[in-house]
Amino acid sequence: VQLQASGGGLVQTGGSLRLSCAASGRSFSNYGMGWFRQAPGKEREFVSYISRNDGVTYYTDSVKGRFAISRDNAKNLMYLQMNSLKPEDTAVYYCAVRTTISGINYHDRIYEYGYWGQGTQVTVSS
Repeated sequence: VQLQASGGGLVQTGGSLRLSCAASGRSFSNYGMGWFRQAPGKEREFVSYISRNDGVTYYTDSVKGRFAISRDNAKNLMYLQMNSLKPEDTAVYYCAVRTTISGINYHDRIYEYGYWGQGTQVTVSS
């Protein structure tokens, strides 16, 4: 089972990037999936979540209105469209599969996720 995140890069403030997460080895269509990020010297934090079937989405407050998560279950892909990027968005972005549901609103808890990609670097210059 592998998750491969891609699409990161260097962009100026206000620019856009689209991250992709490709899953291989099995289908994750029956699992919720999420994006997390980790900036240098900081803990990994929740960014966004999408449910398995009905497309219910959640975002951390700092990215609401700027980021959009989506998935294509037929292709085993998940995306994160990032617009109006800011320097504080600079981080390594990780995609993950939620394998545990401890609570209905626990989608932002790292321990809920059992599969992780390797991360893709996003750098936003000021």
